[in-house]
Amino acid sequence: MYRATTALRKLVKAGKFLELPTAHDALTGRLIESVGFKSLYVGGFVTGGSTAISEPQLTMSEQIRVASDIANGLKIPVVMDAGAGWGEPLHTMRTIRECIRAGIAGIHIEDQLFPKRAHYHTYVAHNIPLNEYRDKIKLACAQRDETDPDFVIIARSDACREQGYAEAVKRMLVARDAGADMGLIFPRNDKETINAPKQCKLPMVYVQSRGNRDKRPLYSNAQLQDMGYAGCIDAILSVGVQFHFMRQALLELKKTGDYTGMTSTEWVTARHDVETLIGLEDYYRIERETVEKAYYGKKKK
Repeated sequence: MYRATTALRKLVKAGKFLELPTAHDALTGRLIESVGFKSLYVGGFVTGGSTAISEPQLTMSEQIRVASDIANGLKIPVVMDAGAGWGEPLHTMRTIRECIRAGIAGIHIEDQLFPKRAHYHTYVAHNIPLNEYRDKIKLACAQRDETDPDFVIIARSDACREQGYAEAVKRMLVARDAGADMGLIFPRNDKETINAPKQCKLPMVYVQSRGNRDKRPLYSNAQLQDMGYAGCIDAILSVGVQFHFMRQALLELKKTGDYTGMTSTEWVTARHDVETLIGLEDYYRIERETVEKAYYGKKKK
């Protein structure tokens, strides 16, 4: 029987580089799986954007619902942005339990203030004290070990943006000792990016922040692997691409009353592929063999 947590744990143990393109809905999740990715990510930014709620105002149930809808239609593991765990250690423990019940394979937990402020998106970070962060990660890992030891916990720190790189590394070392499986920080330049996998003493995940406003560097997955990273989250890919190209299509439709960005053949292919991804071909077969059997029998006569 397939277990998403076990699948993700195997990838981590095997040292497989985790390619984590982001998805904001179930169809995007199936598309990611269909082109060959072995894991994916549901981020707070894309959920907040696609629901028009915004990440700082997302509740635990809202984020888990989106991630669960995606995860339960796939045979690849989903890693979810769990923000600050939606509270203190006690609340974070519940977050772990709810994620496991929902079919999510792993999460990252950050050292941000909760509730999160909208100014987070302007890179104003409000970090909790180190001892509070340690306790949150420690209790999250204890809940993991009790509920499902294969569930993967990524410790995230935003300390680079406020206290500096050295503090972020310190927090990763504390998180490692508390039981975290992987780590995630936001290095601000090439030097910090190169040093992080060596100095943090955890398998490190890089966040590819396309369109970022603080000039954080972008790298290919091959470059990150060469630096020693264990994975890469492509944080806004799905909602960014969807928004950009959908807006272009709508502007053309509004201006001309038509859309010419795809040929008739491409439309036929796209429609067919969507139907295939959501399972309609299998549904058609089941109905032909059951409730539509008499109808199709008459047609054959």
